[in-house]
Amino acid sequence: MINIETIFWDFDGVILDSNSIRDAGFRDVLMGFPQEQIDELLAFHQENGGLSRYVKFRYFFEEIRKERVSKKQIFSLSENFSKIMLNNLINKDLLIKESLDFIKSNYRNFNMHIVSGSDEKELRKICKGLEIQKYFNTINGSPTDKNTLVANILSSFSHEKDKSLLVGDSKNDLEAARVNGVFFMGFGNQNLLEKTDYKLF
Repeated sequence: MINIETIFWDFDGVILDSNSIRDAGFRDVLMGFPQEQIDELLAFHQENGGLSRYVKFRYFFEEIRKERVSKKQIFSLSENFSKIMLNNLINKDLLIKESLDFIKSNYRNFNMHIVSGSDEKELRKICKGLEIQKYFNTINGSPTDKNTLVANILSSFSHEKDKSLLVGDSKNDLEAARVNGVFFMGFGNQNLLEKTDYKLF
């Protein structure tokens, strides 16, 4: 019998139905570049939901456009992307009821942490605007990668791996769970449901 004490939550697509808005955000920020290149980035973004925008913008220039890009350029694009997200994601109608109901009912029964590929400062502002920050011990995001976020929290809080679960909707979430030796629950992604070790709801 698995006894779960700690839950790591991915954010986009698990707590907030934000994936389509993030897709549109990439299109807006990269407007002016060839459409087929933007489409290629979006395919990479959708396949790698748990990766940060910094990684994705670098991928766009270095792998798709085959050109060098500076940290300053990536930071500028990321800042523009963040403004669009803050304008559109602080919307309680986007909260995913199934997850939110469980979180509200059980946040006192588990150690709960958000581990997201989204920018950490932006993520904390969104959670505060949605009035859900009180349900989580910590809210964590990029530029630190998800594998490291989970490892750091396990260490800092002395959480037991064999009593910890990561809930996510991308292969990056599954990787973060496997690398850190915690259980995994796939959410909203048919390809990941068969990888689920433990189902919360």
